[in-house]
Amino acid sequence: MSFILKPVDIVESITPEDFKKNYLKTKRPLVIRGLTKDWPAREKWTTEYLKEIGGDLEVPLYDNSKADPSKPINAATAHMKFGDYLDLIKREPTELRIFFFNLFKKVPSLINDIKIPKDLMGGFIESMPAMFFGGSNSVTFLHYDIDLPHIFHTHFGGRKHIILFDYKWKDRLYCLPNATYALEDYDVANPDFKKFPALNGVEGYEVFLEHGDTLFMPTGMWHWMKYVDGSFSLSLRAWDQSISRKVASVWSLFTHGAIDSLIKMTFKEKYAHWREKKAVKIAERALAKGRP
Repeated sequence: MSFILKPVDIVESITPEDFKKNYLKTKRPLVIRGLTKDWPAREKWTTEYLKEIGGDLEVPLYDNSKADPSKPINAATAHMKFGDYLDLIKREPTELRIFFFNLFKKVPSLINDIKIPKDLMGGFIESMPAMFFGGSNSVTFLHYDIDLPHIFHTHFGGRKHIILFDYKWKDRLYCLPNATYALEDYDVANPDFKKFPALNGVEGYEVFLEHGDTLFMPTGMWHWMKYVDGSFSLSLRAWDQSISRKVASVWSLFTHGAIDSLIKMTFKEKYAHWREKKAVKIAERALAKGRP
């Protein structure tokens, strides 16, 4: 019993025509090792440099614990000075991580250290470059992004273990109703297939990113991430060009954001328990029918 995971394609570089034909249109992930070869950030962005430019900023921190049903999604576990946090993740293992941090708003000159890959595709949301930091052992729970963008995820300073699944597997992954994340009661890296049988046979991808690698994740792709080393990543987001996908993005933001938050804050634990049971029923039904 197991997931069926295959490696992500890895290239040093790729032409726009090849990328659009074989990855963008087919919604397949890809690692581009040389995308950042001419980025100043590849050598410049060390933890010491980031401490110099933003070390006094206070940042929210998150851990690996299951979401509290009485709190909004992504509620912080603690707060710390950015510089102290960077020292922590280089010094020792920790579950603490920084989620969706737009350091560019605080330090606009950072934009000069990267090059948005507009030659590969359009639609980049240039105002939303987001950074993610994690200590060794920190985990980003299995989810897909609520606004359904394409993502170019570049890693710095260490290694990162990533498991991906196509959107079509959402029912078998025990996706919570009205949410963009899965039941948090199983370990994606080592799931209990007897307890969660719908996971058996789910097909996906697995990759380990190293310093300077860029992972392309197409719209709606589920992703689970574990920091092997204390390190950090940059995500560049781009809208899909199709009208139907743009409509789906707006609808997802409304139903999985505003509506879900309202219900969650109103019914708290009762709502959390209901949708966990519902996710199990939906997954078991999908398994019984032999479909994703």
